[in-house]
Amino acid sequence: MDSTGGRHRRIEDLIGIMVRLRDPERGCPWDRVQTFDTIAPYTIEEAYEVADAIERRALSDLVDELGDLLFQVVFHAQIARESGAFGFDEVVDAITRKMIRRHPHVFGDADGSISEDEQSKAWEETKAAERSAGGGEGSLLDGVPVALPALTRAVRLQRRAARCGFDWPGPDEVFDKVSEELDELREVVRTGDQPEIRHELGDLLFTIANLARHLGADPESSVRAANRKFERRFRELERRAGAGGTSAEALDPAELDGIWSEIKAQEK
Repeated sequence: MDSTGGRHRRIEDLIGIMVRLRDPERGCPWDRVQTFDTIAPYTIEEAYEVADAIERRALSDLVDELGDLLFQVVFHAQIARESGAFGFDEVVDAITRKMIRRHPHVFGDADGSISEDEQSKAWEETKAAERSAGGGEGSLLDGVPVALPALTRAVRLQRRAARCGFDWPGPDEVFDKVSEELDELREVVRTGDQPEIRHELGDLLFTIANLARHLGADPESSVRAANRKFERRFRELERRAGAGGTSAEALDPAELDGIWSEIKAQEK
């Protein structure tokens, strides 16, 4: 029988486990030597795994992945507590105060009947005021994390710039810009200039992210969905090749393309 008597563990139990793992004498050798820097990559990875479970609608996996992400928060908070900076209670207090401050239409005297678009605008205005109060330089682009995935950061930067009207009127204009960037990429590919190819490819991807924003789609989740679709279809291609007594590597391009077309047609 476990020491909790069968009850659900609480956050205090998890914090206690973290304290024990970090104990200088009796803790885990690996956990004891970790720092903010060494743990940060795991935090990012766990956030991606949460997103993956959500996109797969795998709620049983989501329970575990959310727990892994929560553990990362507890880990960082414990490292901070050991240095005297802050602890888990301060993390909870900070986010609680922030959510109340950023939702005056729920917790304050503001009108609670505002639309989703109005709330999004008010949210950004509140965040801008907070950045300004924090002594920032005052740029609309301040506070967009550099460590974000590139396509996600592109959308964040574009949204910030759009707040002052620096934006395309609609998706039609962005489609035109995509065509322009694609033509420029084709031109530099002919020259074989690799630095310029990377430059123009970056411009094209940035514009694609802008198109996704105008279409109301998240480019990161769209690419993840495309990855899953490709993986599913390619695995099926390999299965069919194997069922025919050969392998994907042994087929010529025309045979591969034929099987691929069959798979696509059957999925529609």
